[in-house]
Amino acid sequence: MGVSKNELHPRATNASLPGISEEDMAAYRATARRRLEQEERELALRRKRAWETVRQAAKLLKEDFGAQRVVVFGSLLRPGCFNRWSDVDIAAWGIGKDDTFRAVGAVMDLGRNIEINLMDMDTCRATLRAIIEREGQEI
Repeated sequence: MGVSKNELHPRATNASLPGISEEDMAAYRATARRRLEQEERELALRRKRAWETVRQAAKLLKEDFGAQRVVVFGSLLRPGCFNRWSDVDIAAWGIGKDDTFRAVGAVMDLGRNIEINLMDMDTCRATLRAIIEREGQEI
């Protein structure tokens, strides 16, 4: 994977940091590289958990609440956009009016350290519906 010193800090050179030895800079770079790699591993694991949760939510919504279709949309689908603070957005079609709040609660309970937002497509604004239809991925 390799990270250059300029990626870690563009001005991290001995010329601009008087009194810092080359050995200290090498240690700083190695530590920063390890930290970055650890953050990338944690983000990959979080993303994997998010997808597992999306699949669980889709199954729950279809089996327990009669959803005919479930779609994920938003940052989880966009390369480079999902981060450690991202939530997960899903949309469902066919949930009865009387079940909407229970479905929202049930889906929220699935999220382990990941907030899950459920959009009921039967009550969704037309502009958001168009985005979900265009960019979403059916589960």
